[in-house]
Amino acid sequence: MCRVLNSVSVPMSASMSASMTATPASMSPARATARHGVAARLAAFSLVALALAACGKQEAPPPSDEPKVSGNTIEFPATVRTLPGITGQAVKSGGERMLSLPGRLVWNEDRTVRVTTPFAGRVTEVLVQPGSNVKAGQSLATLTSTDFGIAQADARKAAADSAYAGKALARQRELYNAGIVAQKELEQTQADAARASADLQRTQAALRQYGAAAQGEGASNRFALRTPIDGLLVERNINVGMELRPDQQPTAPLFLVTDPSELWAQVDAAESDLALFKPGVTVQLVSSAYPGETFAGKVIKVADYVDPAARSIKVRLAVPNQDRRLKAEMFVTAKLQAASFQGISVPSKAVFLADNRSYVFVRTAQNHFERRLVKLGVSLPGITEVVEGLKDGDMVVIEGNLYLQDILRDATAVNAARASEASSASAKQ
Repeated sequence: MCRVLNSVSVPMSASMSASMTATPASMSPARATARHGVAARLAAFSLVALALAACGKQEAPPPSDEPKVSGNTIEFPATVRTLPGITGQAVKSGGERMLSLPGRLVWNEDRTVRVTTPFAGRVTEVLVQPGSNVKAGQSLATLTSTDFGIAQADARKAAADSAYAGKALARQRELYNAGIVAQKELEQTQADAARASADLQRTQAALRQYGAAAQGEGASNRFALRTPIDGLLVERNINVGMELRPDQQPTAPLFLVTDPSELWAQVDAAESDLALFKPGVTVQLVSSAYPGETFAGKVIKVADYVDPAARSIKVRLAVPNQDRRLKAEMFVTAKLQAASFQGISVPSKAVFLADNRSYVFVRTAQNHFERRLVKLGVSLPGITEVVEGLKDGDMVVIEGNLYLQDILRDATAVNAARASEASSASAKQ
């Protein structure tokens, strides 16, 4: 429509000019009416001229958001405030692989005893409570036991038999020296004395083993359960009036005494990580009970077999616990450095292949990206070592690098096509 208006604009302007210059100062009513018609046409023509002027103005094209590609660099316009889908991360020197394994704390069995009863009997008194510190030989509970009374009676009988056999042997020696008895009788008496002495030693050793000693005539059959070590009483499963039998052991010990100043940690290690766990190696332990804290453990034993179900190997650690903050049956996580390197540590997803070469995109400015050829070193889970092409602090693209690579590849293809066309045009000329 602007084109049509332009084609008629010049004649209309000439007609209006002629009408305006030909009007005299005095005119008839008819001519005055004609003059008003000319004025109306003049207003209409003015509107048309304004429309033509408006058509002559063209709107400025909107700014382009297309990136500029130059060599291996991509630059987005400053009008692009954000680049969704493109995320960068600063790199740093050095990297390591930390091995994390599940485990739990248990009592140190070298410093733990579980007290049971060697005799059947009834509990008459419980002398200590859980949480008490006890000394070696201290009584934990007492019970009345017929079996203990029989054992004491056997010991007293053996002592009497041994004393009688000793006296008989002394008399036989005197008679033998006087020539009254034969040597055979002396030897028989010597054998009887030896058997009596052996029986006495057996019965007394049994009583000593149970923490008791042979008592005189009329001794009671009260027996005391004693702890053989110093430590802390952490578990009690006995009550007054309970009937105990040694041939029917309870599911839990009557008393559990341990030294909690050192615990064990049982860790499940994979077969592939077995070489890392050598006796004496220090392992860091963390627990959810103490966020941000670590506890040192030392490898003291590696199992000689693989668990056929879990395909793991039990590793035992000694864990100092002087302040007794760690508790048995706590779950812990063992952390051990499995590998390390000194080069630049880059997230593995930042590296991509193009033409059998490894590249990364580096963000050198807000909207400026540069593709760099890198030389890789050691690869660890999630990270890769870069030995050439990057420096500490460079910002690499970890998300969106393939999008940038597509832009670079498309621009390279377009430039190659243009160069081919230009070369063909030059050849035709």
